[in-house]
Amino acid sequence: MNIMDMNVIDSNASTMGISRLTLMENAGRSIANKIVNISKPCKVTIFAGTGGNGGDGFVAARHLLNMDFEVDIYFLGHPSDIKSTESLKNWEILKNINIKTNSLEIHVIKDSSQLESTNSAVVVDAILGTGIKGNIREPVSSAVDIINNSGGTVIAVDIPTGLDPQTGMVNHKAVEADFTITFHKQKKGIKNGDKKYLGTIVVCDIGIPREVELYTGPGDLLRLNGRETNSHKGQNGNVLVVGGSNEYSGAPALAALSALRSGADISIVACPTSVASPIRSYSPDLIVKGLSDNYINFDDTSKILEISKKADSMVIGCGIGMEEETSLALNEMIEKIQKPIVIDADALKILDSNLISEHRNEIVLTPHKAEFKAFFGVDIPEKLSQKIDIVSEYSKECTCTVVLKGNVDIISNGESVKLNDTGNPGMTVGGTGDVLAGLIGGLLAQGHNAYESAYLGAFINGTAGDIAKKEYGYNYLASDVLKYIPKVFRIS
Repeated sequence: MNIMDMNVIDSNASTMGISRLTLMENAGRSIANKIVNISKPCKVTIFAGTGGNGGDGFVAARHLLNMDFEVDIYFLGHPSDIKSTESLKNWEILKNINIKTNSLEIHVIKDSSQLESTNSAVVVDAILGTGIKGNIREPVSSAVDIINNSGGTVIAVDIPTGLDPQTGMVNHKAVEADFTITFHKQKKGIKNGDKKYLGTIVVCDIGIPREVELYTGPGDLLRLNGRETNSHKGQNGNVLVVGGSNEYSGAPALAALSALRSGADISIVACPTSVASPIRSYSPDLIVKGLSDNYINFDDTSKILEISKKADSMVIGCGIGMEEETSLALNEMIEKIQKPIVIDADALKILDSNLISEHRNEIVLTPHKAEFKAFFGVDIPEKLSQKIDIVSEYSKECTCTVVLKGNVDIISNGESVKLNDTGNPGMTVGGTGDVLAGLIGGLLAQGHNAYESAYLGAFINGTAGDIAKKEYGYNYLASDVLKYIPKVFRIS
């Protein structure tokens, strides 16, 4: 688990009704309980920073006071620099306690000259939790030296100050802890870090339900890639949608427009000539390349492969039909395409599943129950846990990511599983699956891996559908879902 994962979990826990204040309270209590386990009441010195780690230290101080410990707080910064409302709340509580007790001393450290050595039996490092770039600055640098020279039992909150939480490396200096108390799960850096700094690692449960990690939520939008200020056209993704047939022009258009709504710069549709003009009429934002007259056939493969050279990802199958010649064309292309691909709709019924497992690039399959059976040859059971097992098994077998669409979407890459319960019964309207395929293709083109693109796409698509329902009831269209995608991105 990395810092981003933890930020996502905190946000999604809040969406479930578990506030960050509750999580901080549980974390601080865990620290205090560990100190009680290793020491009789004594003086404890807590070095606290301006972030969430400092807030955990403030809570620990309050609980230790109730357990007859004396506590010195060395707060490294100015109260105006406290970064979270939860930390600020606990800082205010400590200040109120400080007025009424002789067991607590608070020192606000603005300069390293204000620091002094400590002979406390227990010293707590609650300074930095997210790592640093370059050398540690003052007054944190002097605080690290004081902690390491204290002679007391050193407890690091979440991760020792100075140790990179992503890599476990120490660039300059770091707190040398006897115990590192971390929360929920071990961070990546802790697993890779030197025991000299970490000491004994204690993982504390702070009340985050497993469902917070299993289900998608608004916190997952934190994973969306940012856009460079000096980026140029095409740098943020070029998507090629291959689809359409004499009977279907809307499906590839919806997928292509959805890819643009995901943030991709360019969306191209390669389709039969008979539907090229209708697709162009949907939006001037689409680039349309006409192929054979009524449906994609084997003669189109070389042209599609040529167009695909500039694409960062491809979406194949929206409205493509089930002609035998289309099947031959797709199976020929799949062997030669060297791009991440989303495979949707009729393509799932006419592609050779064996070719998918042999593909060297990332692939996302987006079947509903009937398409899953057509592709893999197995029925989907009714029980959710059994569905999860089936999707996990077959995604691993075909070495791809599978999104089984339903009232709860199941997303798996064979190693991990996400569930998405956004969306509503109104999304049975035709075209919402094409919007989903385009979203996933757009996210792939912007550099997200297949698994992340799939569950982010499912969450965004379903949430846009929920916004559409608020506006129209169940009387909305796939194009309405498309319209509300930008609102979902603004949730984060």
